[in-house]
Amino acid sequence: MTEGLAARAVAFYLPQFHPVPENDEWWGPGFTEWTNTAKARPLYPGHRQPTLPADLGFYDLRLPQVREEQSALAQRYGVEAFCYWHYWFGNGRRVLERPFAEVLASGEPSVSFCLGWANQTWTGIWHGAADRVLIEQTYPGTEDEEAHFATVLPAFRDDRYLRVDGRAVFYVFRPEELPDPAGFVDRWQALARRAGLDGLYLVAETSDLLGHGPKYVDGAKDGFDASVYMRLPARTTPRDVLAMRARRKLLRGLEVYPYATEPLPLADGLDPTHYQPAVYPNWDNSPRSGRRGVVLHGASPERFRPHVRAAVDAVRDRPADERLLWVKSWNEWAEGNHLEPDLRDGHGWLQVLKEELARGR
Repeated sequence: MTEGLAARAVAFYLPQFHPVPENDEWWGPGFTEWTNTAKARPLYPGHRQPTLPADLGFYDLRLPQVREEQSALAQRYGVEAFCYWHYWFGNGRRVLERPFAEVLASGEPSVSFCLGWANQTWTGIWHGAADRVLIEQTYPGTEDEEAHFATVLPAFRDDRYLRVDGRAVFYVFRPEELPDPAGFVDRWQALARRAGLDGLYLVAETSDLLGHGPKYVDGAKDGFDASVYMRLPARTTPRDVLAMRARRKLLRGLEVYPYATEPLPLADGLDPTHYQPAVYPNWDNSPRSGRRGVVLHGASPERFRPHVRAAVDAVRDRPADERLLWVKSWNEWAEGNHLEPDLRDGHGWLQVLKEELARGR
């Protein structure tokens, strides 16, 4: 645990900032997350786009110096670990693995890390073509699960790997899409013990982005050690929803909600002792999705503060190792959620996080 801080901040980390053959084929040579970020434009009066990077610039994650600078910045502001999105589509199919493979092989940078399995079919949503299937997520069976585990085992053994009570943390993005979530948990725990590990600390995401009801509520029953409740900080009172629907017609499909100034509670019926909190600095995926996107209007570092404060308070009484606070995200620039400095707010998002982590100790 980061010494002297009230919670263990873990920020999701997107590796989509270097060219790969797949993206070159689908979207053109040199495509990265920066392509959509930089071409974004305002879609209504007061819409703050584009949002552009400050200190780190338009970086390329193939450069070790960039990863070192990210590590130093994260640790300076209290981010204990990056949760690198990890792609395993079945039958050994992977993509975007180079940055983390180099982190693992080189032993640098020093910031802690864990892996988050982004187990979801890739579509053309980055270019507003959600119906176009690019890579299908498949689940071929137990042999594939074993191959998947063997691939990530070297990471679990790394001294930098994020642990809870000695167990490596592994995050599953869409547990509801697993053919047998409980079986997956049992098999991976058995594989970990067979490999000489103390077991895994398995975390499931419960997605309820706009508060319409969580997609997966069986984390505890299926054997996951914890679940993370993911809900956008969107204010969705009946009046807000009516206003959104009226604006959506004028904006040709774009959904705009106010950024919530007060923390949002867990959905009814969820056990707060099983759930870990997540916070979003902002959300605006119009750079990716155009007018099919969702925008939270009015986000700012100070409006982010009460969400962080509530998250810190939610884990205050838990054992120190289990005080995980998930931040979405470190660098999701084309979704509008990032802690990295930008030209408008500078280090504001990071500063708020640091202050609230220190305040709650």
